Amino acid sequence: MLRMAARTSANTPTGTPQPGRRERKKIQTRQAIRRAAYRLFEEQGYDATPVDQIAAAADVSPSTVFRYFPAKEDIVLTDEYDAVLENGIRARPAGEPVIESVRQVSIEALRAMAAEQRGELVQRLRLIREVPAVRGRTAEHTARDAAMLTAVLAERSGRPADDLELRVISDVILAALQEALLHWGESSRTTDPEASVHRALDVLERGLTL
Repeated sequence: MLRMAARTSANTPTGTPQPGRRERKKIQTRQAIRRAAYRLFEEQGYDATPVDQIAAAADVSPSTVFRYFPAKEDIVLTDEYDAVLENGIRARPAGEPVIESVRQVSIEALRAMAAEQRGELVQRLRLIREVPAVRGRTAEHTARDAAMLTAVLAERSGRPADDLELRVISDVILAALQEALLHWGESSRTTDPEASVHRALDVLERGLTL
């Protein structure tokens, strides 16, 4: 879910190698498809917008859309910034508490977003809340994120990748970030996403006490 904050950035995340010409072209195509899809979703609704209409609006073929996004839900949930959480945590000091590492990576991603990009994130969050198909696909992406985070934490701690405690920690952290962003999306005109992330991670840091 942290990736949702970084996905909307038009710039390459800090510390990530600059893409080559061919990769930049792919990024531009993905972005064109997403922009067209979001515009149509806003105008006529998610369910009323077929993929062939998105393709026409982006000036690509339906097969091109599916080459970049295997399912329509993935237009909302997938893009070239998927590795931002993994790369960000790997770049943090090895001895830093994991909550602090995630906090710093999350806040850095949010601060890199412009106002227009935050507006796109709000739309993405609304689709997750309101469209069952997108919400269901989100669970698959979150499971993949959890496996990735568990692997990174295993490297940092020297524990096996299937360690139960690492899996629990990964799941809880990602759930906290997801709820922080959803909470902000529901009240984005009056709250700061950074404040929501801090508040959610503070709950974990103090040990889930009320």
